[in-house]
Amino acid sequence: MTALEGAEDRAVHLDSRAKLEILGAILLALFLFALDQTVVGTALPVIVTDLHGNDLYTWVVTVYLLTSTISGPIYGKLSDLFGRRPIIIFAVILFLASSVLAGLSQEMWQLILFRGLQGLGGGAVFPVSLAVVADLYTPAERGKYLGFFGAVFGLSSLLGPGIGGFITDQFSWHWIFFVNVPIGAVSLVILWRLLPAIKRPEAGRNIDYVGAAVFAAAIGPFLVGLTNKQTGDWADPEVGGLMILGIALLGVFLWVESRVADPIVHLGLFRIRAFTVSVIAMFMAAFGFFGAVIFLPRYFQAVEGASATESGYSLLPLLAALIVSATASGQIVARTHRYRILIFGSMVLLGIGLWLLTHLEAGTDRPVLWAWMIVAGLGIGPSFAVFTLIVQNAVQPQLVGVATSSLTFFQQIGGTVGLTIAGTIFASRLTDELPARLTTAGVPAQFVGQVASGGNFDIAGTGDLGTRILAATPPAQQAFVQPLIPGIVAAVHDSISIAIASSFWVGIIGAIVGAIVVLFVEEVPMRATFEMTETEVA
Repeated sequence: MTALEGAEDRAVHLDSRAKLEILGAILLALFLFALDQTVVGTALPVIVTDLHGNDLYTWVVTVYLLTSTISGPIYGKLSDLFGRRPIIIFAVILFLASSVLAGLSQEMWQLILFRGLQGLGGGAVFPVSLAVVADLYTPAERGKYLGFFGAVFGLSSLLGPGIGGFITDQFSWHWIFFVNVPIGAVSLVILWRLLPAIKRPEAGRNIDYVGAAVFAAAIGPFLVGLTNKQTGDWADPEVGGLMILGIALLGVFLWVESRVADPIVHLGLFRIRAFTVSVIAMFMAAFGFFGAVIFLPRYFQAVEGASATESGYSLLPLLAALIVSATASGQIVARTHRYRILIFGSMVLLGIGLWLLTHLEAGTDRPVLWAWMIVAGLGIGPSFAVFTLIVQNAVQPQLVGVATSSLTFFQQIGGTVGLTIAGTIFASRLTDELPARLTTAGVPAQFVGQVASGGNFDIAGTGDLGTRILAATPPAQQAFVQPLIPGIVAAVHDSISIAIASSFWVGIIGAIVGAIVVLFVEEVPMRATFEMTETEVA
């Protein structure tokens, strides 16, 4: 018996209870990783004020995105080489240790450093967790469980803002990091005790250090440039310049990977149609969907006056639909072994849901908006389960880790690129729309420019807009401005609604491209074994 056969035998013959305990442990770790992205966002204003770090505000989020995105494909390759168990245990330990250090931070640079370490730990959790499922269950069985991963992401998006707000208000922002420890410890103990040390010697023996370094050097500038777009223009060196540098280095990375025997990213995977189609479609799905998750809460806060926590819970219809469709799609594929029509239909449904959201107005009825959100949520859910299943079924077992991590990498990049473009459209449309609507509302010309530029207040901020406008108006002019407040508020709310609605066209284009690409996937029956036959490999 070979080492591989013995390892596989141990994995296959774990009793069902042990498998479910391992599945629960990795879902718990994944929940912490996903939750940390939403919890911190709610607490960030308080953290920045406490640590006097307003100039470094965005880096608390950016550094986490950088390290988690860059490290994902590297962890996937390492898990193929050395097994899932040591990699995911190391990742959970690093995540928990850096969570404690982040909670103890007394300076902004310390928080940014430890958030980067958190990202290094979290970057392994998603792709390696998906690979663990591939080790424990055959492709024919995996569909039953992969839907839970999408459900976990939806649940974390729902609970994160509320948990972050509650802990920050009732205790301290430090505790949003400390609470990770007892929950993560449960996951760590179960993984340590039950997860088998599955190794695949044929995955290769060498680590591509040069490829890993060039990969990090390429993705880093590209993501930083995208992040800087929030406050700059495409032509700025810190935006477009960094992105061009990243793309150039990405070309160097592809050249390096094509010349090493055991690369971090196997370019040969792109010769597999199912893999290539899934990667492109997942990129386009995330490209279209992430904007909805970000801009809908902004609508609830800026137009309807909801708090940050309330706006998070206002996404419940969208996220509940996502959870239901992600879970159900996995079950459907597991039972029918059919997925092309399902994933094509889901992409079309996502496009329809986002098209409905382009009709968003300041006075849109809540039940109508909920219905639109449910359609979009039902459309995106299957992407979180089915594409992983297709990829893992299409590649040889020794490449499951690197293939899965490549898929999650393109998901993250797609979401980041789509969100940046949607943000640019939002800002451009708001700049064009607001002056015209203020003029129509009867606002004198001398005040139009002041209101449109935000004056001394944030027009898209939270709280009562009229009160903020009066507070920013000199006392001598308040009597003149006060009668104009209703018209100004209505114009601002209409403009923000139109700008947000316009941003959803990015997602519609992504959904259409994704639906077309999915039609080219070759529907292959799900294997009932772990290994591929010689015919399947060929």
